Amino acid sequence: MPFGLVSAWNKRRRSKSQDHSDPWIYKPAEFWQLEDQTPQPTKRRHRSSVFTLREMEQATFSFSDDNLLGKGGFGRVYRGTLKSGEVVAIKKMELPAIKAAEGEREFRVEVDLLSRLDHPNLVSLIGYCADGKNRFLVYEYMHNGNLQDHLNGIGERKMDWPLRLKVALGAAKGLAYLHSSSCLGIPIVHRDFKSTNVLLDAKFEAKISDFGLAKLMPEGQETHVTARVLGTFGYFDPEYTSTGKLTLQSDVYAFGVVLLELLTGRRAVDLNQCPNDQNLVLQKNVGLGIVGMVLNGWRSRIVADPQFPFEVLMEELDFVFSTLVVGSILNFILMYLLAPTSCSSCSTLSWILATCHLIIKIVVRSVCLN
Repeated sequence: MPFGLVSAWNKRRRSKSQDHSDPWIYKPAEFWQLEDQTPQPTKRRHRSSVFTLREMEQATFSFSDDNLLGKGGFGRVYRGTLKSGEVVAIKKMELPAIKAAEGEREFRVEVDLLSRLDHPNLVSLIGYCADGKNRFLVYEYMHNGNLQDHLNGIGERKMDWPLRLKVALGAAKGLAYLHSSSCLGIPIVHRDFKSTNVLLDAKFEAKISDFGLAKLMPEGQETHVTARVLGTFGYFDPEYTSTGKLTLQSDVYAFGVVLLELLTGRRAVDLNQCPNDQNLVLQKNVGLGIVGMVLNGWRSRIVADPQFPFEVLMEELDFVFSTLVVGSILNFILMYLLAPTSCSSCSTLSWILATCHLIIKIVVRSVCLN
């Protein structure tokens, strides 16, 4: 157990008069020692607020179903209102006993990491609550939910081409920030980048969320070998799943899958399809369709999302999108369909970011993003 946690626990034991409803406040400065000997990152950029269980109950009206935003593998997310009047999203972690240790680690990593990071394309952590066995994470409220909901028609607004490009750019910026050693002095692999972890604010600015599986890559170390592959099926880099080697390119591959979701409007994994077509990356018609789009022009509808309003596109955007974005998807996806033996030839995220920037410049000139 990290020293900060031991100190907080001993202090709590010595103070018998302390109200047991008070939050168990720990020092997250030692969190990174929970897994191997990863070097300590830089000092925290801002202090996260500490909330009590009572405050969490009041903010959500005792976790009313009316405030329920969604459910995930590690609990439920509620819309809440703090005493200050600020609207927030509150993740209530709910884990079976068998996964308690795993959930605790992810909780600690998320608190520590988001307390150190500061970027407009990463979701902000406002605070947390650790009261007895109760664990809560309090985030800024994202008015437009997650990307996957909008791609599947659950969101109120249909995502046209300019909006999808805007989201792709924001997500690329967020990942590039994590991968930059200037971020904390150490590159970070998100390890669970996917469309449900790309959240959209009131202006549809993309923000990456859910850092519980994040891994710091020590200086000079480009690969981390793990015996346990973590993440989400459908977004796994083939090299990671076959060898256990985790690299920054593992995130880049997942970003390519999200690009493919943006292009097709389909889920990365759809269990309603026949077994051979459940994985979007492995669908043969998708690969052939993208090749057809490159050869025959962007307006080929073999694979593109049928709800896209093509009429808003300029011929200039048409050309750039087909040659650059679809080209990057080919580099990400078709390479794994035809020769899924190595991730070393993946396009770097910096190249993708440059591509998105170029496209956005054209979009801004021709189409209003709002």
